[in-house]
Amino acid sequence: MSFFRRRKPRTHISVFGRTDVGRAREHNEDTFLVADLTEQRSALSPEVQEHDIGARGSLFMVADGMGGAAAGEVASAMAAETIYNYMIDAWPSASRVAPEQFALRLREAVERTNAEIHARAKERPELRGMGTTVTVAGVLGDQVYLTQVGDSRAYLVRSGEAVQLTKDQSLMQRLVDAGEITEEEAERSERKNIILQALGPEDRVRVDLTFQSIRRGDALVICSDGLSGVVSSEEIAESVSRGNDLETTCAELIALANERGGPDNITVIVARFGGNGLDSPIEGEAVGRQVFPQGGSAATTGPVAAQASDPPPTPQGMKLVAVTATAAILIALVLALVVGLGW
Repeated sequence: MSFFRRRKPRTHISVFGRTDVGRAREHNEDTFLVADLTEQRSALSPEVQEHDIGARGSLFMVADGMGGAAAGEVASAMAAETIYNYMIDAWPSASRVAPEQFALRLREAVERTNAEIHARAKERPELRGMGTTVTVAGVLGDQVYLTQVGDSRAYLVRSGEAVQLTKDQSLMQRLVDAGEITEEEAERSERKNIILQALGPEDRVRVDLTFQSIRRGDALVICSDGLSGVVSSEEIAESVSRGNDLETTCAELIALANERGGPDNITVIVARFGGNGLDSPIEGEAVGRQVFPQGGSAATTGPVAAQASDPPPTPQGMKLVAVTATAAILIALVLALVVGLGW
């Protein structure tokens, strides 16, 4: 009698990332990270570009530094290093490998990173005011968990359509949510670079924690606003769905952003999912931003400062605009202007 061992289901990731200074900046303040947490590899080596999702998952991250002379590049690099190290140190030591623990470790990693960036800026006057957005995707099993601070975006591309999984923590998004302006008006606004929080400027942040089921053939795109600000979700979906290798896809998206002026640093990660560990797409299945149920473990909250990411440079150079009022006060003032000026 012969016995046949059933092959263990596997979920495979093909991933690539790329960053570019753009056409208007003098230096690049973006940072990205691609990591296999199980094997503890965080470089774009061949083993990471093509790997199976292990018991400890995989990690992808884009951070968009702010501050110009206040060293936004320091903040974004700190974010990548601190989040990765925390997940390597804290996640494997968890008592059990459970999705909810994985998601909460991701949130804790971002909160810890905010505290460290804030402390570093207080210690060194030349770094005061530095900050960074961050969007982190942790993949475990057939789920992707997203932690976000700021306006770097994540999209899921399925069946040729890109659906945004994150919500910008920006002034314009707040006005859209309030029904004061349309999404089209927000995209055209000169104020669309104003974000409501970032890692570093304040000692506490509210971390957005969401999730999404992944299916065979899905692609995840994470990018800074240097891409999403000038390339539409439809164009991202078209490029990703074309079937090129991921290095070519990333280069194509960055080239498109640069053709439109490259007004900011441009960073993009594209990950494709396959393998018999994933189900095929289900017709009518919901795709989009889904808040992770955290029960009594709500994210840290506190006064949320308004912050502006660097606008395109002027002949006088780049200048960071930081507003120290709380988001509530800022929104109230802007809404008053909207009504008063008929904006």
